[in-house]
Amino acid sequence: MKLKFFLFVLLGVITTAQTQNSGTVSGKIIEKTTNAPISYATVSIKDNGKVVSGVNTDDNGDFTIKNLALKSYTIEIQYIGFRKYIGTVILSDNKKTATVNISLEEEATQLKGVNIVSERSTIEQKIDRKVITVGKDLTTAGASASDIMNNIPSVNVDQDGKLSLRGNDNVRVLIDGRPSNIDPAQLLKQIPSTSIKKIELITNPSAKYNPEGMSGIINIVLHKNANTGFNGSYSGGITFGETAKYNQSLDLNYKTGKVNFFGNVGQNFGTYFNDGFINRLDQDITQTLDIKNDNDSYLYKIGMDYLIDDHNTLSIYTNQNKSTGKGFVNTDIDYNNGDPDILNIYQKSRYWGPETTGTYNLAYKHIFKKEGHTLDFEGNYSDSKETQNAEFDTKTTAPDNTAQNLIYNDLIKGDRKLSTFNVDYVNPLNEKSTLEAGAEARITRTDSDYARTNLTVPAQNQISNYTYDTDIYSAYVTFGQKYKKFRYQVGARFESYKVAANLNYGAEKFDDDYITLYPSAYFTYNLNEKNTFQFSYSRRVDRPSLEQTKPIREFSTPLVTSLGNPELRPQFTNSVEVNYTKTFEKGSFTTGVYVRSINDQISRILYPDETDTDGNKQIMSFTNYDHNTAYGVEASFNYKITKWWDISPSIDFSSINQQGIVFLYDRPTKTSNPVERKITVAAFNGRMNSNFKVNKRLSFLLFGFYRGATDGLQNNSHEMYKMDIGSRYTLLDSKMNISLRFNDVFNTMKYAFDTMYPYPQAGQFSWESQTVYLGLTYNFGGAKIKNLQRKQREDNTTKDGGGMF
Repeated sequence: MKLKFFLFVLLGVITTAQTQNSGTVSGKIIEKTTNAPISYATVSIKDNGKVVSGVNTDDNGDFTIKNLALKSYTIEIQYIGFRKYIGTVILSDNKKTATVNISLEEEATQLKGVNIVSERSTIEQKIDRKVITVGKDLTTAGASASDIMNNIPSVNVDQDGKLSLRGNDNVRVLIDGRPSNIDPAQLLKQIPSTSIKKIELITNPSAKYNPEGMSGIINIVLHKNANTGFNGSYSGGITFGETAKYNQSLDLNYKTGKVNFFGNVGQNFGTYFNDGFINRLDQDITQTLDIKNDNDSYLYKIGMDYLIDDHNTLSIYTNQNKSTGKGFVNTDIDYNNGDPDILNIYQKSRYWGPETTGTYNLAYKHIFKKEGHTLDFEGNYSDSKETQNAEFDTKTTAPDNTAQNLIYNDLIKGDRKLSTFNVDYVNPLNEKSTLEAGAEARITRTDSDYARTNLTVPAQNQISNYTYDTDIYSAYVTFGQKYKKFRYQVGARFESYKVAANLNYGAEKFDDDYITLYPSAYFTYNLNEKNTFQFSYSRRVDRPSLEQTKPIREFSTPLVTSLGNPELRPQFTNSVEVNYTKTFEKGSFTTGVYVRSINDQISRILYPDETDTDGNKQIMSFTNYDHNTAYGVEASFNYKITKWWDISPSIDFSSINQQGIVFLYDRPTKTSNPVERKITVAAFNGRMNSNFKVNKRLSFLLFGFYRGATDGLQNNSHEMYKMDIGSRYTLLDSKMNISLRFNDVFNTMKYAFDTMYPYPQAGQFSWESQTVYLGLTYNFGGAKIKNLQRKQREDNTTKDGGGMF
């Protein structure tokens, strides 16, 4: 009993002594212009540059920091949109409390509108990515994200809207650091260009990121609308081509106290035209295609962020996307060789049906007392459903003008469910070292049904089913340190991958199961403030997608049918990069070289259809090529020549050694023979952005693009080039922008090709590249920004809530 009493007294003495030898800093933070309290401002107490304590102000702008040792400290007060305050507080035996009442002043660049957008775009090389901050010069490129991508260095968009990075389409697309169940080509057409804040090119991702995508990751970061009160923005535009196309988007946000509500709705609709031809040179056969797509799609997002307290945040949102489209493809095949046994073919095909995607996300973030120390949990569920009806009406005409019709219908139904669960932990061990670790589970279930009804020949009716399921479990750890001029980060990701594919309810099965290690390393050296060198290494994988493996037709014409290949193997890539960045007073210069070693590269292949005895029909599918090596170099430059003129040229060159099997058709024997080819594929791209500022409101731009010819393993692509001109006018205190752009002034953008495999042929395809775009954006509401931190999936930075996705 006496021992317990003694310990109790001793504990009281120690506690009293600690209280008597510690101090307290308190105060109130208000706005200088309105004297309104600023809630959730960050107050940090530092000792020799190291944070020893800190809090956020409460709803009344008040703060209190207790149990500080009696000594001199530096106090820093930060709040987005305001100038940082740095001061000194002294605690001593004679003064154990200090009161700091501060009036923060707004940044000079703070505007009354919702989003602050610079006049011109900038490029910055960070430790693991190249960041393009999207200025007003890029937002005039067109209505959607797809329209401005060709303006980004090292990024290309083909006539179908598919992205490629450094000449390779094995690239992963993220929106605000999160993957989407929506096809990237379709998704980018739905995002208004004015909603994009920056575009991150992560060409050599670290172990923290999912290892899919040989070329790396394109992360599109959208403006976040987390202002207090009610505010938002509207953007709309019209694209004039053969017919007018329309797009519009409304972004709303309401924040009060600890709750932030956000929502967005967007719509795109219009009719798009494409046409082309393919000439088979050994038989004088001409195939002409006339394509029209009538599309109407919209998406909306609604969600909420709840700041439980200074250290805990809960976020929830849902994305809903729906598109309906009608596609019309007319194919005319003329046999010009005069053979009386050959029939000319004219096919009218029609595709129609809806596609819907629903995404549901729940995230929780805990912020520890130590600055930068965080723990994140996130769950995401996405369900995509697609129904495609197709009707094919084929008319064959003999030389004596006798005709015959063949009519059949197709029906494809697909359902894809994607569930992901993540946990991420970040711990700054000290001022120089940071440890990151995390785990992820991704479970995908897909089901596709195909039915063909032949109204002319019922015996050719067909029904099939294909399922493709994947289970991926992974864990990663990275460790980094930074010194005065040198930084490094090393990491590894361990991943278990299992796939099970079944055709026709198990009649044919395709399985794969493996465990793989994906290491990464970054080393950065700052020669001085204006010169930075970087070296990086990573191992990545490209797994066959559902579309690449599904043995169900993607599209079909009388001479070409596109099918997947269930026996595709994963493609593994080891990549090494060296980058250099130099900053000037009026701009910056960035260049880099890279080398890749690629095993089992996945690529397109054409081969004759074995069911066609005449040897005229082809199958377009995918295959694995053997070991390949590639290297490339790229450079970009931003420079402000005068106050009214700035330029942004960029070039990139890539070369890849390819080895693989193609097919060569022998007409006399009507057989196809495999041929092994070894070639070097070289590709060059160049871009030039030039902006001319007349005054604070009016500016003009000039954009040029050139893509060189490439000789590929399967076919050779010809050169492509164009020039755009545009203008932009700002009014209503920068709340409204009107933009006008004339794309492809000389109508030179065409895709042309030639090949010898499986037989000699050449062709050209064109689309509505020459268009005029008229767009308007308007920001309304607006107040001071609240610093509500949220975890963004697969992104190294935390961002405010709200926005589009």
